[in-house]
This record gives sequence, C-alpha cells and structure tokens, in this order.
Amino acid sequence: MPKPLPNTGVKRTEHIVFGVFEDEAEGVIAALKPAHAGFLTARGFTGKAGSIIVLPSGLGSNETGALWVWFGLGARKAYNPLIFRALPSQLPTGEWRLKVDEALDRKAIHVAFQLGSYAFDRYKSGKNLRAEVTLESADLSEETRTEIAREVAAHDLVRDLVNTPANDMGPAEIEAAARGIADRFGAKLTVITGDELLTENFPAVHAVGRGAVEARGPRFIEIDWTPHVEDISAEPKPVIALVGKGVAFDTGGLNIKGGAGMALMKKDMGGAAHALALAQWIMESNLRVRLHVLISAVENAISGDAFRPGDVIASRAGKSIDIGNTDAEGRLILADALTRAGELTPDLTLDFATLTGAARVALGPEVIPFYTDDEEIARRLEVASIAEHDPLWRMPLWAGYRDALDSDIADLRNDPQGWAQAGSVTAALFLQKFAPETGAWVHFDVYAWNPRGRPGFPVGAEAQTLRACFNLIKGL
Repeated sequence: MPKPLPNTGVKRTEHIVFGVFEDEAEGVIAALKPAHAGFLTARGFTGKAGSIIVLPSGLGSNETGALWVWFGLGARKAYNPLIFRALPSQLPTGEWRLKVDEALDRKAIHVAFQLGSYAFDRYKSGKNLRAEVTLESADLSEETRTEIAREVAAHDLVRDLVNTPANDMGPAEIEAAARGIADRFGAKLTVITGDELLTENFPAVHAVGRGAVEARGPRFIEIDWTPHVEDISAEPKPVIALVGKGVAFDTGGLNIKGGAGMALMKKDMGGAAHALALAQWIMESNLRVRLHVLISAVENAISGDAFRPGDVIASRAGKSIDIGNTDAEGRLILADALTRAGELTPDLTLDFATLTGAARVALGPEVIPFYTDDEEIARRLEVASIAEHDPLWRMPLWAGYRDALDSDIADLRNDPQGWAQAGSVTAALFLQKFAPETGAWVHFDVYAWNPRGRPGFPVGAEAQTLRACFNLIKGL
C-alpha cells in the first residue's frame, strides 16, 4: 500500500494535483483526514481514468486559499501518461504542483500536460484560448525541461500548420515554414518552383500543381542539415531522409470531391507538417544524423490547365503513370520526392502523407498504419510505438495486389483496379516502386486530425508518429 499522497511535505498554500491509481484509491482515501476522505467518497472518487475532483485543501481546518485536485489514473497496469493531456482544460487558472507515484515518468507527464494546454486561437479576436495553467515538479532537471520544450514545440508546429486554413497555408507558406526552420538551424534550403520543376526533372509535382494560380504554384522544397560537432567525420552518421506530402488544398482536381470530401482538405498538407516538425525536433536536439527533408508542395486545383483523367504523366524515376483519377494526386508528388531521396543514398527514409481514406476505414483516426519491408526497422518502430504511447500498426506490402497497379498504356496507374480493394495497401505499393533502394523505407499514412473533441484533444489538427519516429532515429 503506497503512503498517503498528501503527507509529502508540500506547503499547504500550493495548488496541488494528486494522481491516484484506481486500484489504490481506497487505501489512499482511507489514510486522509476524515473531512477530506468524506468529501472524496461523497463525490464517488474511485481513481477512474480521467476523473477529477477539486478539493479545497483547507477543508476541515483553518487553512484556506490553496486547492487540491485529485486526478484518476485508472488501473496501474493500463496507465498511459497521455491521460495528463486532459488536465489543463479542467484545472482552475494558476500554478500547480504535481504529486504522483515516484515511479512514474515525470517527463512524459509534463509533455502530456503541455500538449493538453494547446489551443488554436489565431483567428479569435482578443481571446486567448490556451489554458492559463502551469504544472511543476521539483525534480525536473534543466536538461529534461529543455527536452520537454522541444518535444512539445514539434507537436505544436504540426497542429499550427495543419489547423491554418488554406487561404493562409498554401505552397508558398509551406515553403516559408521550411525556410524558417532552415534559417534557424543553419541548414541549406533549395526551392524549385513553377516551370523550373520541368527543367529540374520533377514532372509529377508540376503536373499535379500546375492548375493552381501562379501565387499558389507548385514547388519542391529540400532542406539539408548536418549536426553541429567539432569533427563531423569522427564517426559515421546515418543519413536520414524525411519526405512529406504537402497538398495545401485538395479539390480532387477534375475528379472533384463533394463538399463533405473537401471539408477537411486544408489538412492534406499534414505529411509535410509532420516532416518539418520532426526535422525541427531532430535539429534542435542536434542528433548525430545527416538529415534531408524533401517536400512536394502543391494545390490540387481545378482550371483549364489542370491535369486530367486519362493523361499519362512522367515521373523523375522515368516511369510513366496513367492517371485514372486526379484525386489520387498525393502519391504522384511523393513519387518524385522519393526518387529524389534515393539519389541521396539514405540509410533510412520516412515518408508522411495524409494519403488514403482507406487507412481510416482499416484503423480509424488514432492508430496510424505504417508500411516497410525492413524487418529490423519494423521491430524497432513497434517497440518505440509502445514505449512512447504513439499508436502505430504495421500493414502488409501484399505482393498479390501489385497487379492492380498495372496499366495498359503506361508503366503503372495511379488508381489501382477495384478488385484489390485495399486502398491504403495499394497506395503504399505504388510508393514502394519509387522508394530508395538504399537503406530502409517506411511509409506512414497519417490522419493528422482529431474528429472528436475530448479534454486535451480538441477537434482539429493532431500530431501523430513523431514520438515513435524520433525514438527510432535517436537510437540509430
């Protein structure tokens, strides 16, 4: 039986959050003062996951001013630190001190709490929606605080970019976000725009993006970064390529989406947002890797110059692609980006894309499918997923569906034949044809969105896969 949580020497004038496991709540409550125990019992506090009771700490005594919050952590065996995302929006404004079992990872708790403090308030006039609460632990080192800040900043970057509507987040703004990161960390930035994409051999990116007005025209963005060390040649560094789908808005092209289908298409650049955010986290942490970030940024617009169903377009890899559906455009721009990644001979390539609705049918909005033919990397990602509470699920690159990509007039088609049915799998098989031949390749079919609101997880953009991927790269 754990010691009663309040008997830890904290000052009574502090606002305190006590985290209590459901299987230990009865004993903890029984050890409290009768007035406190009666208060919690009367309100049915059992430590159920996410339950919260605000208790005046002066109850039953002459002490006033401070508040105590009792927060249910659920069953110990099912504990997930992300439960602390629910706290900020439910706590009274002020500074709070955390008191939980010493065995719990304070860093993970504080990351979750700060992620739960996020709100997108850019367009709210004179109103700050972010929770005005802070949580403190006395035993956090400065190094740990810095690591927390970097991790939270990466997640918030994804959410800020994806939440921003398309009128303020076009291909040029995606470029600006990349430029800001490159400038901040002394990285080299290369941007190829408009018709230069043809002369520089990015024909698929050009084909998809050429229907947009000039100001929102297509571009290929590349960031190259090396860590800041005294002698970079002292030891070999893995070469990492991060590839992102940056469709600033997807109308579906001439295969136009309906209104419901277009409603969330500002988030179709979520892959680019994830690649940029992971890159920022890597650079800020000065990981010992050589990093390349490759983003195809376009708007899939409708105009007289838009690419058409039935067109055959070229790709950087020299493969011709039969366009059966202009709403399967993400894989086209990723094809050129993955081919470019292969020219850099990476040891590991990760691509991120809000690619298919089929991925959501298979796994829903919270579990992210990933595809790879590298067993060691798959194993490491599965371990990282569990360790970081970052839900991923490996899906098969099923060879039996490859024939669905065959075309009668070109090397392959962008809309697989209907008999294969598995839309997320066949999209991954398409990308595999362009993936680098050196090192391992992993494709993530992310959603980048919370479709339902709950404490700590507001409806809107969500960062996914970042923790697991950072864990993977850091361990290489």
